[in-house]
Amino acid sequence: MSKSDVNSIQTDPDWPQCVGYDRSTSSGIIACPGRAVSPVNACLEHLDDDEFASYCHSLRPGTDLDHRGTRITEARLRVMLSFIRNVNGKPETREAQFAHAEFLGRADFRGSVFSEHADFKYTTFEAGAEFDNVEFKGGATFYSSKFLTHTSFDRVKFHGSVTFALTTFTERVDFSGATFETLANFPECEFLTDSHFFGARFKHYASFASCLFGGKVDYTLAKFDGHADFSRTRFEDTATLRSVTFRSRANFDTADFAGDVDLSSIFNDEAYFVSARFGGEVSLEGSLFRHNLHLVGAEFVASSTLGPFMCAGSIKLSGAKFSSPVTIMASTYRVEAQRTRWGSTASLRLRNAQVNLSGAVFEFPFTILTEHDNFSLPDGRSLPDVSSSSGSRVAVESIRGVDAAHLLLSDVDLSRCLFAGTVHLDQVRLEGDCRFDTAPDGLYWHKGRPTRFTPRHVLAEEHSWRASRASTIRGWNFAVLGTGRNGPAQLAPVYRALRKSYEDNKNEPGAADFYYGEMEMRRHATATPRAERYLLTSYWALSGYGLRALRATIWLIAAMSTTLLSLMLWGLPMDDPKQTSSGKITGVHVRLTTNTPDPVNPKGPPLERLTSERFEKSLRVVVNSVIFRSSGQDLTTAGTYLEMLSRLSEPILLGFAVLAIRGRVKR
Repeated sequence: MSKSDVNSIQTDPDWPQCVGYDRSTSSGIIACPGRAVSPVNACLEHLDDDEFASYCHSLRPGTDLDHRGTRITEARLRVMLSFIRNVNGKPETREAQFAHAEFLGRADFRGSVFSEHADFKYTTFEAGAEFDNVEFKGGATFYSSKFLTHTSFDRVKFHGSVTFALTTFTERVDFSGATFETLANFPECEFLTDSHFFGARFKHYASFASCLFGGKVDYTLAKFDGHADFSRTRFEDTATLRSVTFRSRANFDTADFAGDVDLSSIFNDEAYFVSARFGGEVSLEGSLFRHNLHLVGAEFVASSTLGPFMCAGSIKLSGAKFSSPVTIMASTYRVEAQRTRWGSTASLRLRNAQVNLSGAVFEFPFTILTEHDNFSLPDGRSLPDVSSSSGSRVAVESIRGVDAAHLLLSDVDLSRCLFAGTVHLDQVRLEGDCRFDTAPDGLYWHKGRPTRFTPRHVLAEEHSWRASRASTIRGWNFAVLGTGRNGPAQLAPVYRALRKSYEDNKNEPGAADFYYGEMEMRRHATATPRAERYLLTSYWALSGYGLRALRATIWLIAAMSTTLLSLMLWGLPMDDPKQTSSGKITGVHVRLTTNTPDPVNPKGPPLERLTSERFEKSLRVVVNSVIFRSSGQDLTTAGTYLEMLSRLSEPILLGFAVLAIRGRVKR
C-alpha cells in the first residue's frame, strides 16, 4: 500500500490492526493498517497459506466479514467467498466491512447477498469490480471509493439506502437494470468515462448532484419514482435520458450539458432546468411534461429542435438565452418568455399556448405561429394534446419592451395582447388569421339614450382603459392585467404603428380598423387641443373617420332629403318666370330686349307646395348639387343659398362614403 493510501486511513484505526509488520515510529505511519484476523492478529494479506485455510474453514454462510484497511488479492477473495455460499450457491454475508480496503485484482462479488450493512467507503478497486446480481438487503456505503477499471453493478438490488458520494469511476461503469429501493446517493461522483444506467429503477430519492460525467451517460428506460436531483451536474459528452420516467420532481438546475442531450422522456412532476447550460443539440421529441417545465435562465448554445413535446403546465423560459437557431414545437398552456434573448433565427410552433414575450430581445427573424393539427412523431404516432377541445390557437399576451422589427406572428390570437411600449411596432408582420378583440356589439342604453358601437378591432389596452372609466357602459367591462396607466395618449401611437404595418403589407382593409382606433384615441386624449377634438368629433359623427360608408350615406341621404324638402317649400318659385321681349323697328333694323322677371316666392299653405312637379324639379337640383353641377333651375333667393350649401356639403359626404368603400376593398 502506498504512502498516500496509508495517509488516507486514520492514524489510529478503530479496529485491531495487523501486527505482521513493524511500524514506522519516526513518522507515525502504520506499515499495515489491515484488520487483524483472530486469533493470529494478522490481516488477510499477511496470513500464510495454512492460516488462511484455517480462517476460511471458520466461515459460514451469513457470517460477518471484516477486512477494513486490508489489501485483498483476487485469489483469496474468490476462495473466501466460496466458503460462505448458501444453499442457492450464492455467497452470503451478514455484515461486510471493507472500509479503506484495497482490492488488488478483480473484485468479483457477482450474485452475493449482503444481509445487513455493507461498508466499502474509501475502498480502492484497482482492477475493477463486479457486483452483478448482488443483493444488498441492508444499507451500502461506497463513500469516496475508487474504481480504477471497468465496474459492473448490472441488475444489482439495493434494498437499503446506498451512497456513492465522492466516488470515482475511472473506467466504464454499468448500473443497467439496477434497483434502488430507498435512497440512492451519488453526489459529487466522478464518472470519467462512459456510464450506463439503462433500465435502472430508483424507487426513492436519487441524488446525482454535482456529479461529473466525463464520458457518455445512458439512462434509457430508467425510472425515478422519487425526487431525482441532477443539480450542478456536468455532462461532458452525450447524455441520453430517452424514455425515462420521472414520477416525482426532476431537478437539473445549473446542470451543464456540454454535449448533445436527449430528454425525450416522461416527467410526471415539475421539471427544473433553471440556469442549465446546453452546449450541444437538445432533443425533446415526444417528451411529456405533466406539470411545468422550468428553463428560467437556461442557455442553449447549439442549434436545436425542441420537440414536438407536450407540457400540461407552463414552459418557463424567462431569462433564457438562445445563441443558435432553434425551433420549439410544443402543445402547452403557457409559454413565459420574458427577457429571453434570441441570438439567431427562432420559431415557436405551438398549440393552445398563451405566450408572454415582454422584454424579449430578437436579433434575427423570430416567428410565432399556430399549429392547427396535432404534432406527429417520426414513428407515426400523434403527440398527446394538452386540450381536448378543437381550438388550438396560440394567444400572445404581451410583446411589451420588444423590438418588433424581426417579429412575425401568424394565425395567433392578439385579443389580450399588450402592445404599449413595443419598439418598431410598425415593422411587425402579422400574417394569416391574426385575431384582435372587437368593440362591444349590439345596442346599449347609456345615460337614457341608445348607444351602438361600430364593430372594429380593438386593443386590449383600450378595453381596459374604457373599463376603468366611471361612465363606461356594458361591453367594455373587463380589465387586462398589466396595462397600467395607459390611456389614449399612449395608445394612439400603437394604433398608428399597427396601421402602418398593415399598410406596408398591402392590407389596406386590415389597416382601416387601426386607423379608426388611432383617431378615437386622438379624440379622447386630453393632450389633443380642444379645437382639434371638436373637429375629430365631427369627422367621427359624419363618417366614422371616413371609414363607415353607411354612416356617411345616411348623412348624405338625410342632407339630400332636407335640401329636397326645403327646395319644395321655399326654394322653387311659385311659377317659372316667363321671359318677355320688347323692342322697336327702325327702318330695316329690329332691336329686341328680353327681360326675365325675378322668381316669386311661393305662397299658400306648405302642403300645397308638395306636389310631384315641384318634387321632380327639387330632386334634379339636389342630384346635380351632389356632383357639383348646376341644374339650370330658377330658384328663389332662399333656394339659391340652399343650392350653394348643398353643393358644398353633400359632395363631401358622398366622398366620405366612397372613401370608406374604397378602404374596405383596396389592395
